[in-house]
Amino acid sequence: MRLKQNVLIIEDDNAINKLLSDIVKENGYIPHSAYSGTEAMLYFNHQHWDLILLDMMLPGMSGEEILKNITAEGTSPVIIISAREEQEVKVSSLKLGADDYITKPFDIEEVSARIGAVMRRFHRSAAVIPDILTHKDIVLDMDAKTVRVNDKKLTLTAREFTILYTLMKNPDKVFSKANIFESVWHEIFQGDDNTVNVHMSNLRNKLASANNKADYIETVWGMGYKMKN
Repeated sequence: MRLKQNVLIIEDDNAINKLLSDIVKENGYIPHSAYSGTEAMLYFNHQHWDLILLDMMLPGMSGEEILKNITAEGTSPVIIISAREEQEVKVSSLKLGADDYITKPFDIEEVSARIGAVMRRFHRSAAVIPDILTHKDIVLDMDAKTVRVNDKKLTLTAREFTILYTLMKNPDKVFSKANIFESVWHEIFQGDDNTVNVHMSNLRNKLASANNKADYIETVWGMGYKMKN
């Protein structure tokens, strides 16, 4: 099952942020924009990102500080896109864990190619998510497209299966309703969360019915959902 991948663009210049968003869309990914270092870290801490495009000169928090935080987690590749062209800055960024460095002004086709290259390289090497995911007594089999709870097979819709897969593949991450909607429906979230609410409620009820009303999914109020520890 192929889920559409999410790209976080951290760039304070509106025009450049919009241009990068267009490039990301052209490559078939979902762009999300942050315009300051502080906003970027809020996004990063509450969602999983398949790629991050990072400017080095930002209000609120420097690109270097953000890069250190991101690479400490080690779950998202980073491409630096910056006007800083000093060799020592490039070398330092790569040593801190950046996967690539592009200097502004940039060529659109080059950015597109590098995004594709980093995505392929990182997600091929990071394809350690097994075909079978487990959490407590939930067993999700990607190949067979089955879910068992307490050794009882559940009948899930395709949407419910994908929501559960999304949560289980990163069980410690909090996924916002927007992130879930865009990962499952492959459309830009327009702010109507009733669709996610209904599917999430149905999924939770099915999981609970299989094991004496056990609660497997936690609601993090004001933020979203995650698997319950």
